[in-house]
Amino acid sequence: MTNNKLVYIILGTRPEAIKLAPVIEIFQNFPGFETQVILTGQHREMVEQVMQLFNLQADRDLEIMQRQQSLTDITCRSLRGLEELFQENKPDLILVQGDTTTAFAATLAAFYQKIPVGHVEAGLRTDDLFNPFPEEANRRLISQLTQLHFAPTPLAVENLKNSGVLGQIHLTGNTVIDALLNVAAKEPACNILGLEWNKYRVLLATVHRRENWGEPLQGITQGFLQILDKFPDTALLLPLHRNPTVREPLQASLGNHPRIFLTEPLDYSELVGAIMRSHLLLTDSGGLQEEAPSLGKPVLVLRETTERPEAVTAGTAKLVGTKSETIVANAVELLSNPDAYAAMANAINPFGDGHAAARILQIVQNYLGIGDR
Repeated sequence: MTNNKLVYIILGTRPEAIKLAPVIEIFQNFPGFETQVILTGQHREMVEQVMQLFNLQADRDLEIMQRQQSLTDITCRSLRGLEELFQENKPDLILVQGDTTTAFAATLAAFYQKIPVGHVEAGLRTDDLFNPFPEEANRRLISQLTQLHFAPTPLAVENLKNSGVLGQIHLTGNTVIDALLNVAAKEPACNILGLEWNKYRVLLATVHRRENWGEPLQGITQGFLQILDKFPDTALLLPLHRNPTVREPLQASLGNHPRIFLTEPLDYSELVGAIMRSHLLLTDSGGLQEEAPSLGKPVLVLRETTERPEAVTAGTAKLVGTKSETIVANAVELLSNPDAYAAMANAINPFGDGHAAARILQIVQNYLGIGDR
């Protein structure tokens, strides 16, 4: 019979897997915990890539994924699967990450069973409930049910205090920097058919958010084409999201340009390799706003709002929206003004030092009354 505390680390999407990988590793190596990794299956192939990269194994997979599943489907199927799991073997604590529907459903399922929740990357806010959707609502709802808030930045700490949350608030840094530095140290390759990295200044782009579907996506693609037209020494690398709602318009608008390279989603090591080799990033991703500055790459954020304003304040990112003229104007400045580029490339990343997972482990030890082993 063991006295180890049972901790479930629950995830469903690739960003969660990346950001939780350092946490899973440090918890599984600590003898005071029995740590189990639970997948909901919200995303399948993309999570499996990350699990393989970090040599992680899932203990349970709820396998909820269905074609064209709605947010209601994901929530209901996750709630039901986790209820059965918690009743079968009740953990002492669950850990969730970020603002996905998996994280929200897992938090709600734990609340119903009176299981404490630790929230990794707590306290991000845009103060616009529908932008991004559903993430802003998810993270606010998670915050109200969480016992341990692991905030990545001082601003996130202030956001949590202003939200009137219960539970302990801890400043830890962001675990994505732990994961990024681990992978970058191995100098990963990124071989894209036909793309000669040394021949071009490569712009790395990602576009996938719901609020950018439709008309905003047209502004983004027009911006990309105008930038390439103005700068013949540039190329665009755009790994496509698997969702056809965003994938098909991008293929239709950009697929025939000789300096645009549309690819399948890159695995995480390839993505890190691409960031290291690119000149700058144009993205609506949250994670890339955190990761690219650690590798000295400026980020133009293709969104109207960001829950990571620390990057804008620090000067590592600029919020440029989805209108083509604004995207082009900001890209032109970075591509033609070396001083403007250097100012962003050399700004200090505000998101952490690579030791967030160790801080989270110590906080959970204290919370559950476990001494160092």
